[in-house]
Amino acid sequence: MDEREELEEPQEPRFTAAYSALEAAKKYGRLQAQSHSLIRILLQRFGQKPELELLAFDQVRRLLRSPLGIERGMQIIPIANIVGSVGRYRDFDRAFLPLSGADEQRWRELDVAMNEMRTLPPIDVYKVGDVYFVRDGNHRVSVAKANGLTHIDAYVTEIKTRVPLTPDIDADGLIIKEEYAQFLEETGLDESLPGALLEFSVPGHYELLLEHIQVRRYYMGLEQQQDVSLPEAAVSWYDTVYRPIVEAIRATDILKEFPGRTETDLYLWVAYHRERLWARYGLPLPEREVLEQLAREFSERGMAKFTRSVRRAVKAALEAAGETPAPPPQDMPASPPGPAAAEEGG
Repeated sequence: MDEREELEEPQEPRFTAAYSALEAAKKYGRLQAQSHSLIRILLQRFGQKPELELLAFDQVRRLLRSPLGIERGMQIIPIANIVGSVGRYRDFDRAFLPLSGADEQRWRELDVAMNEMRTLPPIDVYKVGDVYFVRDGNHRVSVAKANGLTHIDAYVTEIKTRVPLTPDIDADGLIIKEEYAQFLEETGLDESLPGALLEFSVPGHYELLLEHIQVRRYYMGLEQQQDVSLPEAAVSWYDTVYRPIVEAIRATDILKEFPGRTETDLYLWVAYHRERLWARYGLPLPEREVLEQLAREFSERGMAKFTRSVRRAVKAALEAAGETPAPPPQDMPASPPGPAAAEEGG
């Protein structure tokens, strides 16, 4: 859609003093200077807020269950939940400050119209999870925010997604969400266990969870002497392997010592190091060297503040991990021969 829709005729003004085009031009200049400020750029370069980039709608397509949306009609939506754009994500930053691609004349006209209390048409958005992507109306969002508005009228088309999206999502977080969506596509855990939530704080780890599930699937095939589907193995893995470790993690309240990390992060660490820790330390666990390794990988706090709680958490989690299936020995076939072989795909 073309954002250059005709403005409605001026209604009876509500202000005694007119809002001049010069005031709009000055406001636009201030906003553009703010969007290009050195401090904002340096903060973004060093991984601090503010996040400068709007997300492109194309980046979320792999998260969607279906490209078809449900028309929700006109709604009043929070501007803070608008995180991206369908086509003009390079024209504004995440705060909807205008960048070089924005149309200054269009912006100024809209600012004058808004301050003269003329009615502007609703914007048009896609809703994905709890966030919105602008199909038409980026300049109106920018002007509304510059004038202190927190909500805006919008025609909403909702598109279902396999994973939740929240307003704090950024480009790196979107990569993790894409990997999560692929993991759910293969395992079906979001359908078989709707309450299950497996979230990582860094990308690249869902493939490791799939390996754990494949190991579980292999041994289930041996035990049952029949093919086991990947979704079936995923449910068994979650109930008998993953859940006990997570419950141990929750029982010790250990996550408060690891800001920014998740239960699934810590599960993976425990599962990865289980055999080595048992072989080297036995029970009770662990010693200071193990704590330091855990601290280097996860904690952002000083050792003195969490040593005792880490000791309890890792011991409990390792005890709970006793049922974690070990990978098959090197001299064993990757799957049982003949009709008892486990499925390769799923």
